[in-house]
Amino acid sequence: MTKAGYIGGFALITATLMAATTLPADAHGRERGGQGERGAAMFERFDANSDGSVTLDEMNAARDARFAEADADGDGALTVEEIVAFMEAQREERASRRAARGAERMIERLDSDDNGTLSVEEAGALPMRMFERLDADDDGAVTKAELEAAGDHMRERRGEGRRGDHKGRGHGAPWWMPAD
Repeated sequence: MTKAGYIGGFALITATLMAATTLPADAHGRERGGQGERGAAMFERFDANSDGSVTLDEMNAARDARFAEADADGDGALTVEEIVAFMEAQREERASRRAARGAERMIERLDSDDNGTLSVEEAGALPMRMFERLDADDDGAVTKAELEAAGDHMRERRGEGRRGDHKGRGHGAPWWMPAD
């Protein structure tokens, strides 16, 4: 391989590793990795000496550290499998942090006795509120038509199509509903 080929390959790997460490916009359209709290956290990670600026040496050191983290066998080269494994680990880590934040918010909203946990009664408040919203005619039952109307209303609010173009955001059943 030519020198230009090695440089191009290294640049591609570097871009892939750096992209794997950035945080994309979330399902609510919050800022991407380069802005806001996430951008500040990323800046602090790169600013190794905490002087308020990031030098090329610091960027290279961050890249090298990420490369070493991805290089599972330590041979100084990344295989497709190592890159995929690294990216999947990053995705799992982000998903775990999102789940923890969601659980914390749920407890904050529903923990009526402020003991830091949810009882069956407290957890039951969420589906009850949802049921009340879905039961448009207040007859104590939710029809398929009421459920579809509520779904249409939510998709309209999000600017999505009829069958829920979630733009890559997987919306499954709520936590309290049995899985398929």
